[in-house]
Amino acid sequence: MHKLISSVASRLVIAVPYLWLLIFFLIPFVIVFKISLSEVAMAIPPYTPAFNLLSGWEGLRQSFAQFSWDNYIWLVEDPLYYKAYLSSLFIAAVSTILTLIVGYPIAYGMARAPATIRPTLLMLVILPFWTSFLIRVYAWIGILKPEGLLNQFLLWANVIDTPLNILNTNTAVFIGIVYSYLPFLVLPIYSALEKMDYSLVEAAEDLGCPPISAFWKITFPLSLPGVIAGCFLVFIPAVGEFVIPDLLGGSQTLMIGKTLWNEFFSNRDWPVSSAVAVVLLLLLVVPIVLFQRAEARVQESEK
Repeated sequence: MHKLISSVASRLVIAVPYLWLLIFFLIPFVIVFKISLSEVAMAIPPYTPAFNLLSGWEGLRQSFAQFSWDNYIWLVEDPLYYKAYLSSLFIAAVSTILTLIVGYPIAYGMARAPATIRPTLLMLVILPFWTSFLIRVYAWIGILKPEGLLNQFLLWANVIDTPLNILNTNTAVFIGIVYSYLPFLVLPIYSALEKMDYSLVEAAEDLGCPPISAFWKITFPLSLPGVIAGCFLVFIPAVGEFVIPDLLGGSQTLMIGKTLWNEFFSNRDWPVSSAVAVVLLLLLVVPIVLFQRAEARVQESEK
């Protein structure tokens, strides 16, 4: 009896994450995918066909017969959408690289700091999350605008003669993304570096290895799992970012998040916006799944 209860409990523990994914990911994805195969209509909801379970199996069959791939064909034919996808991938990739350049030294410094002050440093990294994300982005408007704090300081220090035009540019978007997502990259790298055995670095230096070479040959490879996890945590949400490019970017800042919002709320074209969301999800999920499978094969071959 005890073994039976233990077996059922272990299966329930395994089933909970799958149930969570089913309810909050798979079912909503199926609904969005269904809407993407529909056509826009002046109705509530603003698309057709809309399922009506009271119509029976014949009604459901007729609804399935009305599905089409026209919205996906439209995404391929209209240059706005693939330009928005490419621009989003470019901005997200550049922002991830910049976040890594800024975040890795911070994580390394935290890991090498005395153990007594590490909790304080960790709290300082997490501290921005205590403030609303929207308020933090609005604060950058006050910093980057022509009469903002940054330009006032640079003019006072005689570094520039005229205010810099940073707000409403891609540069402001890069700054906003790096600032907003920096903790997501610092924490995984810090976790990997904190667990590292630094006696390996000391042994390499004792054998004549320069500190820089020891870093690239020992420290960085051992921290690579944290780097990869942090880059994913920055890159994935940055691709679909809407708030930062809308507030800090200009009219020329083209990102798929803004395009999706315009289709959904301004044009009220739910089918096209759903198709945009499905393609965006596939662009992000498929490479990650392939990468994880490649990593699993490498680990199996090493065993």
